[in-house]
This record gives sequence, C-alpha cells and structure tokens, in this order.
Amino acid sequence: MTHSLGSAITDEAAIGSWKEQLKLDPYRSYLYSYPHKTAYRELDPVRPLAELWHGEAAETFFLYMHIPFCGARCGFCNLFTLPDKRSDVHKQYVDALERQAVQWAPHVGRKPFARFAIGGGTPTLLEAPLLDRLFRIAEDVMGLDPAQASISVEASPETVTPERLYILQKRRVDRVSMGIQSFVEAEASAIYRPQKPLEVERALDLLKQYDFPVLNLDLIYGLPGQSVDSWLYSLQCALSFEPEEIFIYPLYTREHTIVKPEEVRSSGEDTRMACYAAARNHLLARGYKQYSMRRFARENAASGKSLLPYGCQEEGMVGLGCGARSYTRSVHYATRYGVSRQATESIIADFVAAERHDLAGYGFVLNEEEQKRRFILKAILHWEGLELSAYTDRFGSGALDDFPELNLLLESGMAERPPGVLRLTEEGLAYSDAIGDWFISAEVRKRMEGFVLR
Repeated sequence: MTHSLGSAITDEAAIGSWKEQLKLDPYRSYLYSYPHKTAYRELDPVRPLAELWHGEAAETFFLYMHIPFCGARCGFCNLFTLPDKRSDVHKQYVDALERQAVQWAPHVGRKPFARFAIGGGTPTLLEAPLLDRLFRIAEDVMGLDPAQASISVEASPETVTPERLYILQKRRVDRVSMGIQSFVEAEASAIYRPQKPLEVERALDLLKQYDFPVLNLDLIYGLPGQSVDSWLYSLQCALSFEPEEIFIYPLYTREHTIVKPEEVRSSGEDTRMACYAAARNHLLARGYKQYSMRRFARENAASGKSLLPYGCQEEGMVGLGCGARSYTRSVHYATRYGVSRQATESIIADFVAAERHDLAGYGFVLNEEEQKRRFILKAILHWEGLELSAYTDRFGSGALDDFPELNLLLESGMAERPPGVLRLTEEGLAYSDAIGDWFISAEVRKRMEGFVLR
C-alpha cells in the first residue's frame, strides 16, 4: 500500500480507503532509524573514515558503544546479540573496541560529544572493572567530557549489583534503562525470558537507592496470554517505582525470533491497540507526557549538568563496537548484520580479529531524496513534529511540495498543521509504525525485502 511521489489524493473516498488500509495493519515495522539496517549492503568503494567525517555538519556528536552479549536471548529479540556470559570473551571484545576507538578518535574527536550511550545486548553483563573500562575508553581515547554529556546505560534485572551501580554513579551516568517487559511471570516465560518478579523488584529497589536522574523502564504489550488487565497490572507495578521515563513497545515477532507469529495468534485476539490506548490514558493521567508512540516521560528531570545540545536527526552518531551503526549526513555504516547464533558469532569473531577499523565497508549512501525522507521521518514520528522551516533551511524546498502524499496525513486526520509544523495527531501517533512503513522509499523497500537474514 504505497502512493507514488508527485501526486496527492484529494478524493474523499480515496482518502478514506487509504486510511482504512493503513489501520488494517498498524504493526508493520518499528522504524527507529531510516534507512533500516536491512537496506545496508557492501559499499563499493569502501570509504575511509577520514573522508566520511571531514566536514560533517553536526555541531555535536553522539558516542554509542555496543556490547553484543546477553545472559539469554529473549523470545521476541532479533537484535544483534549473543548469549555469552564468559568474562574472557567479554575482555577480548572490549580489547577490540578499544583498538577501534584509537583508530577512530583522530577522525571523530574534533567536535564534542553531547550524548554517550552504552547499549546492547546487556552492557551490565560485563563485570564491574570491564564496565568501568568502557568509560575510560570514552573519556581518555574519544575525549568525552562527562560534565557536559548526557550518559545512558542499558541494564537487565539480574545484572544489577552494587558494584556495577557504583561504577555508573561514579562515571556520572544520567539515565539507566532497564528492560522488564512484564511483571507477570507467566507472560515473561511465554517470551522465553528467564525472569522472576522478585528479581525485578530487587533490582529496582537497588536502582532507586543510587538515585540516578532518570530511570527508564521498558514494557511490552501484546504478549502471548496477556490481557489488557494484566498489561495494566505490569504498568502499575512499574509506576510504583516512580520512573522518570517509560517506554511501551508492541510485541513484534520476526524471522529468527524464538516466539513465532502463530504462537501469538493462538493465544487469542490481538490486544495491542487496546493495550496501547489503555496505557496511554493511564500514563497521561499520572502526569507523564507523550513524546512518541513509545516514549512517555516526566518533564524536567534534572541531571545537574550543563548539557550540550544535540539534534533529533541523530547525525554525527559515532558507533563503536560490533553491531553499532554510525551516521554521517550522507552515509550510514556498520558491521554486517545477523541474528542467528552462527551469524552473530562469526561477525563478532571477525571484529575481534580485525586489526584495521578505519574503513567503512558496509552501509548505505543516502542521496538527497533519502536524506529528505529521513529528515521527515525522524521528526514526524515524535510529538514535536516536523518544523517546516527547518526542512526548507536544510534542503531549499518545501516538504509538502517534495512529498505531496504527506497531505494524506492531514486530510485523513492523522496529522495536523499548527503554524509552521506538521505533527501527528493523537490518532496518528497510535499508528506511527504503519505511517513510518508507508513512507519508506521504493528503493529502500526493495533492498529491505531482498535482504537475506542469517
């Protein structure tokens, strides 16, 4: 269900049909970046990092480190991660990440980092000394100033210990994000997540003692056997710990995930939209503000730092580690992508063995049209919306002139246009995943559909 560029539907019946088709399949794909990593291919020629980062326009950069290890793979996960708890394997990987950082620093260290995030996988699976080493690499090699950067780290309940939290606090971490998914043991078991409610509560009690400026909790709705009532029970359990931020994710089942679509279908009707609506109403009533389909947060959580600004377009993202992606304005690049254990092990082994990390050989080159699409998607899928003058300043043209099909969002009630902004309505935000998928270009879609996931 795509609509060709250069034209707009004006017939009321056709607009209604377009909206109906959009709403028939609200959960198509989670477009957290554009283009999707399955659109990446071998770059020919390979690009030296010095060439890619010379003249990059972003005033500040985002430093990201990827730790691709978990205690176990959850049934819904198709991220680049490997279940492996061995400390010697973790050390070899961090050795390689530091070699990469040393080679990248001359090219990306000329501008300050406004944000630093360590994700995964589960970064807190690393023992405390190795976790601390990541921060030393960030500061001593990459030049991060923790006094002016927002710092975020992902965790899982079983890895939350006083030793690790002491490191995070000492290194001035502003935000700890923990995936819980469900407080109902049967629901966690249904997605093959080895997690007990008492373990989650222990971890949260300990986290609250360290008083990080922002505690984020992740929950998933649409789980096998989950009802709207049991979903709200989990949400209420999470709220009892007064997190500054909550992300709510619809369940997706994909190729190479343990939980299969037929398992979810056999558990009853699709409750995802009902769960979303119930959670949204509950969170707004509790004083949270909605920033996207997934993110709800309390306003004015203070870190005590003088933070540098960073643009919502996520350009100037420096991704260290196997599986991390880096974004310049015109080229996105990463290591190869895989999900199966065999593929992931192979890619990590290649990364650990490599001596050179100063060439980008796998990614996507964004022509002007794809840069425009990315600019629009990164804006409209958030509550602030697309500032139309910012688009014109960047590209010298109007967004609605370049992509007249965006008028469908306005004409269908999925978006509104307060002065100077194109912004999704409450209804449009609920269908963000369908809208994001609809706006993918034909070329990117062709590459995504042609990708062979290993």
